[in-house]
Amino acid sequence: MLLASPAIADDEEAEERSPWSSVLFGSLEAGPTKGFVSAGMKTALWSGLSSSGFRTMLKIGGAQEQARRQRPRGIAYKSEAQALIGYEWRIGDTFLSLYAGSDYEGEQREEPRGTVTTGRYGARLHGDLWMTPSEGTMLQASAYASTLDGRLWGRVAAGWLLPQAFRLASFQSDGAHIGPEIEAYRSHDYHKLRFGLHLTGLRLFGLTWRLSGGIQKTSDRPADAYATLGLHWQS
Repeated sequence: MLLASPAIADDEEAEERSPWSSVLFGSLEAGPTKGFVSAGMKTALWSGLSSSGFRTMLKIGGAQEQARRQRPRGIAYKSEAQALIGYEWRIGDTFLSLYAGSDYEGEQREEPRGTVTTGRYGARLHGDLWMTPSEGTMLQASAYASTLDGRLWGRVAAGWLLPQAFRLASFQSDGAHIGPEIEAYRSHDYHKLRFGLHLTGLRLFGLTWRLSGGIQKTSDRPADAYATLGLHWQS
């Protein structure tokens, strides 16, 4: 999921004008056995996003994946939704946020006896960190814990400002960073580990984009490739 990028002057001016500043975000993930799409909104309460304060975050998502890890695998369609509230601390270009709230997952799964539909509710704790340790570098980290299957997820990405010679002519890429990322996920009976590269901070069509890809290893498959597209728009 993409929730933050370096602040720019016009975004900060918009935040100061509107105390109900919001960020709309989305992502698309693709892999050999699963496709996932999500969208959401983060909103500042009683203050702009450029200052510390309370936040709400709403997110919905959907996935198509293999229903079983053994043959015949079948197909499962999953939906998810989170409604969270929390607080964000901001110091310059650095912010740290912590959220808590509800977590829902619905599933429609093909079984030998027919299609089975289920829905489950739980609680989620979510955190985000964005910082610039030095001029030309960035560090971003996100993590959550959910009571649904005891799920734990985390992602850490470091980046260096894209050199002038490599900046993309078709994008506004003055604030783009490139670097490594690592992502891990674990539940009661499944785990996943990813290593890859990301390009974060490209601007096109008024949106800020993140592209990433690499190799993933799961508990039920040999190593294979993954790709992620993330974006956000600040209002």
